[in-house]
Amino acid sequence: MTLKFEVLKTIGKTRRGKLYTKHGVINTPAFMPVGTCGTVKAMMPESVAATGAEILLGNTYHLMLRPGADLVEKMGGLHKFMNWDKPILTDSGGFQVMSLSGLRKIGEDGVNFASHIDGKRFFLSPEESMKIQYKLDSNITMCFDECVKLPSPYDVVKRSVEMSMRWAERSKKAFIDRDGYGIFGIQQGGDYEDLRAFSAEKLRKIGFDGYAIGGLAVGEGQQKMFEVLDYAPEMLPFDKPRYLMGVGRPDDIVGAVLRGVDMFDCVMPTRSGRTSQAFTRFGTINIRNSRHREDYRPLEEGCDCPLCSHYSRAYIHHLQKAGEVLAVMLLTWHNIRYYQRLMAQIRQAIESDTLNDFAAQFYQDLAQGDIKEL
Repeated sequence: MTLKFEVLKTIGKTRRGKLYTKHGVINTPAFMPVGTCGTVKAMMPESVAATGAEILLGNTYHLMLRPGADLVEKMGGLHKFMNWDKPILTDSGGFQVMSLSGLRKIGEDGVNFASHIDGKRFFLSPEESMKIQYKLDSNITMCFDECVKLPSPYDVVKRSVEMSMRWAERSKKAFIDRDGYGIFGIQQGGDYEDLRAFSAEKLRKIGFDGYAIGGLAVGEGQQKMFEVLDYAPEMLPFDKPRYLMGVGRPDDIVGAVLRGVDMFDCVMPTRSGRTSQAFTRFGTINIRNSRHREDYRPLEEGCDCPLCSHYSRAYIHHLQKAGEVLAVMLLTWHNIRYYQRLMAQIRQAIESDTLNDFAAQFYQDLAQGDIKEL
């Protein structure tokens, strides 16, 4: 095991830490912008770095389809290929493959599936996923697993968890260990506490550099997710990073941090940037609404992103109405910067013993709202 993780401070279940990789240090709690196909949509890598992001997420499934792992390896790995010299975590591809319900066939060996692009057939197994992620030069490799949607019957989740744990062991055996790189196991079990405990025990026995909490944010709602997070993180080793996959909204993240989670990823800030949505401390703004047409204010007072520093709500409203690409670029930059600033504020609040005050103010501001949308 060559990834080093330090828990620097705790307040209740909340942790402040550092994760050391070959390509740099990740301060936790951390949010990872999603660069599915080797790019964060509408952003240059230099711009993403300027938001404060210390790690990106790439995706095995999408990159294996195009341009292909062999080409990325030939180009010097994903860091060099996309001009990102900081850490990269890659999803194993399992979630995307499992979502292709009409295009795949799952078995103990792995998954046969048809590309959503051109229908070409592929096979993905734990061993193949590890091989692809090695070629991509991912700092954090995720083990191959199956994710079921919630709610699902107990017996369905149980069968899935048992197979995922067998796949986790195969993933660990196939992983090529080297300095500054590591592999994370993925806890599954849906919203069944005993299955979560079973999964965590199996993963601990196998031994990983970090542990993800999978199978949430798949339709269960925030209340149910928090109920699972009330016990799931503490089933995992204290001295390893804990990563909640695919989460989420800012209030999801704050709630999960308070329950002991260290790392997050989600497409929400980038996807929202492409659909006229902006995140602020007072909630989400739809910039296409007519009330912004003559509004001279920035999106968010005190935000240091290029949009808020140089442009008005009226201008970004005009760009959106005109269908200008600049609107998507500026909104995406703002949203990623908002997420990175939120994580920095959480870390500072832990360090200064003001976490409870920060969380109370966060939820108060969110409840207040911006201005009533028209």
